[in-house]
Amino acid sequence: MDNEKYLIAVASSDGIVVNSHFGRASKFYVYEVSDGDKVSLLEQRNVIPVCEGGNHDSDRLKENLLTFGDCKYMLVSRIGIGAASVAESIGIKVYENSGMIEESISRLVKYLQVQKLF
Repeated sequence: MDNEKYLIAVASSDGIVVNSHFGRASKFYVYEVSDGDKVSLLEQRNVIPVCEGGNHDSDRLKENLLTFGDCKYMLVSRIGIGAASVAESIGIKVYENSGMIEESISRLVKYLQVQKLF
């Protein structure tokens, strides 16, 4: 059995569906994955959105991502290339995967398990 533990930040307006664009998200739900596929909600983290009125705040972008520095992965409905690149530079892999949170996390976990085979 896989004993690795890791955290996933999920951009969601309601805690049910992955439905928020990274730059417009104010709420993220942090889940822990352990024992291969056991998923537990740990907390909700609030940030000030990076995108406001079409403008992007670069300092806030990095600040928001550092709020999730303990998360190995992030699920969002959308993310720009620049924001995804900054996330990757601090060790967060971001995946666009809309849908019910539980199903989206399950798909990510299965994908990661398959990647370990290669």
